[in-house]
Amino acid sequence: MIVVDQLTKRYGRHTAVEDVSFRCEPGTVTGFLGPNGAGKSTTMRMLCGLTPPTSGTATVAGQPYRRLPNPGRTVGVLLDASAQHAGRTGREALAVAAATMGVDRRSVGQVLDRVGLDGVAARRRVRAYSLGMRQRLGLAHALLGDPRVLVLDEPANGLDPEGIFWMRGLLRDFADRGGTVLLSSHLLREVEAVADRLVVIGGGRIVAQGDKAELLADGGTLVRSRDRVALRGALERAGLPVSEGTDGLLVRADTEVVGEAALAAGIALTELRPAGGGGLEQLFLTLTATAGAQTTETSATEPTREPVR
Repeated sequence: MIVVDQLTKRYGRHTAVEDVSFRCEPGTVTGFLGPNGAGKSTTMRMLCGLTPPTSGTATVAGQPYRRLPNPGRTVGVLLDASAQHAGRTGREALAVAAATMGVDRRSVGQVLDRVGLDGVAARRRVRAYSLGMRQRLGLAHALLGDPRVLVLDEPANGLDPEGIFWMRGLLRDFADRGGTVLLSSHLLREVEAVADRLVVIGGGRIVAQGDKAELLADGGTLVRSRDRVALRGALERAGLPVSEGTDGLLVRADTEVVGEAALAAGIALTELRPAGGGGLEQLFLTLTATAGAQTTETSATEPTREPVR
């Protein structure tokens, strides 16, 4: 289980993450979503002990990451697929990790097979790997210790459609066998296909979380008018969160509230209906529309990040 409780991270006067709380239960895949600079990576780095929080706590299996006696045997982490020794072969890189964790070396070949890096690929130097191959090797690192928890930041980057489909099946199988997965990805359709729960962050704060089906059923309101600019201005003056959708404006409010705001501004509407059915992409746009000024996850005051080994 993952428990994040009121995590906050400040760099001087800049707040990257503020009062973030959520839980990831065994047997589930949790999609962790947000626009660039929203605080996703900072939160995951605090969870994995790479960035100390200003306040709050984050635990895996009841312990802060740094207090786990052999972290790789409890939680598999993939935060940066490029943070691997370029001069080693894929097999050598995993052999070093196996020795560090006290894992039987025979597991190296098994995990390489599992992620599709067997044979010639395993004998190639990492510097010759494509981004997709590095992602597979990073996932192999995460799985090597047979952990109960996976923390993955954009693991599908560089994978082709077949690879994305493969990863979806692997994560679903891991959770179905009782594992816990926290998955950050900008590929919203893939998250929608595999996740059980969603946590959406914007401007460093959680803007929504819960069961995927429940959140997707409450997607706000879609509204249209012949004068789109005037309509958006009226809704924003009414304090309603508005974002641009492909079919109209998406508003994080009930249809009645949206209609009253348009009426008060004297704007005739051509469409007003619940936005449900637009899927995760539409929900994402609606939730993050007015989450505040987007937080930059790094600043001049942030210490240089060390590679994730």
